[in-house]
Amino acid sequence: MNFSEYVKHDAVGLAERLARREVTADELLTLALRASERAQPKTNAICRMMEKEARGQLVKPLTGAFAGVPFLIKDIAQDYAGLPTSNGSRAMLNAVAPEHSHVVKCFLDAGLVIFGKTNLPELGLKGVTDPQAFGRTCNPWNGEHTPGGSSGGAAAAVASGVVPMAGASDGGGSIRIPAACCGLFGLKPSRGLISIGPGGGEHWFGATSQGVISRSVRDTALALDAVVGGEAGDPFLAARPAETYAQSMARDPGRLRIGFTSTSPIGTDVHGEAKAAVENAATLLRSLGHEVEEASPDIDGAALAKAFLHVYFGQVAAAVAQARANGAKRGDFELLSRVLATIGGAISAGALTTQLLKWNEFARGLARFHQRYDLLLTPTLAHRPIRHGQGDPAAAEQALLKLLDRIGLLGLLMRSGLFDGVIDKIARDSLQYVPFTQAANLTGTPAMGVPLHWTAGGLPLGVQFVAKLGEEARLLQLAHQLENAQPWFDRLPAWVTQS
Repeated sequence: MNFSEYVKHDAVGLAERLARREVTADELLTLALRASERAQPKTNAICRMMEKEARGQLVKPLTGAFAGVPFLIKDIAQDYAGLPTSNGSRAMLNAVAPEHSHVVKCFLDAGLVIFGKTNLPELGLKGVTDPQAFGRTCNPWNGEHTPGGSSGGAAAAVASGVVPMAGASDGGGSIRIPAACCGLFGLKPSRGLISIGPGGGEHWFGATSQGVISRSVRDTALALDAVVGGEAGDPFLAARPAETYAQSMARDPGRLRIGFTSTSPIGTDVHGEAKAAVENAATLLRSLGHEVEEASPDIDGAALAKAFLHVYFGQVAAAVAQARANGAKRGDFELLSRVLATIGGAISAGALTTQLLKWNEFARGLARFHQRYDLLLTPTLAHRPIRHGQGDPAAAEQALLKLLDRIGLLGLLMRSGLFDGVIDKIARDSLQYVPFTQAANLTGTPAMGVPLHWTAGGLPLGVQFVAKLGEEARLLQLAHQLENAQPWFDRLPAWVTQS
């Protein structure tokens, strides 16, 4: 098998070739390593190579649904025993994981050959991938643009043909955003469906889910079958479905009622291309027999954004404190992380709890919407994939924040109430390009990004579907139908397919 053949197969297809002994796992690993060597200068998708560990896997018999298929994991929450989990931070470059995380054990049990870790923004905090520790990751479709984040490295590796799917996670859109930016399929599972243990219990109070980014729906379905489940001590445990996701995916979804909106929930601008993506998706859905109309959940989007940011700030403060307790220095963290940690440390326990209690309001509002509609359709991004640095604070703002951080005044100003409006401003500034994805995280519902649109400039711009809690099967069924109606698997950047 050569690279042109390799890139024509999804993970299921490669596993089938392996089972028929038409190719060996060693040959596939060699192809993946060569592909990464070719792509890395363009994308910087991989932050740690693990060829030694991968070769060690090949010494033993491989079993499982993906036995022998090359794979990459994300360098946060997907711990690999004996190696650091850097979280994209210089502060954690030596934070060696004592054991595999649940999801990594499942990936290995499924026979996936893990040969590297993918890049992400520091602490997985942003919808772009630009850590100072490893350098920015570039979109394979256009290197001047972001591949999204925080699973940007995973998406860039898949879109450049290095692997057919890669490990990812999603705390505010971190699977769906990069899938939208890179022309890929990404499913965020329901809360509690997949354990994030044993190192953690409920990452971001249950807002974060583990998963994969892939080029085919069936890869995601089979991967979900491989990782679904919990461990003793998990705070959430979702019920397993009656049949496998791979089986249910192939079923006709039936006639669905789908409500759609292109209006930003926080009142920010939505680009015409993002609106067109939703309108084109609605037209395609109607042609497939679904009932589609404009509608949106009764949720206060500004309040949801504020609640999300409170959790975000608090989690950064906790992560920085834990790293410092393990020997990291404050200066090891990027300026944004230091600022967010200071803000998080200045927010009272009562204020945080008040925001957490609002999650129930959002869940009830979305549930009322789902009593009338099977699915919610929105843009994934409010804008085309942005250029590098486009969402960064202005130079003057960065200088002010650096000064306040250095002299220790920021925390005092926050606690005094003089910066009360800063959270609202940060919410609008940081979420203006990605205001649609956080609702699924706070409500715990499953959501998927589907690559149905490319901009006039040739950049991918996927759309999002949100389902009821536990209805991953319905999402996969619709995705499979859309994949057949408007295939995207063979749509890759020109340089990838050139020999």
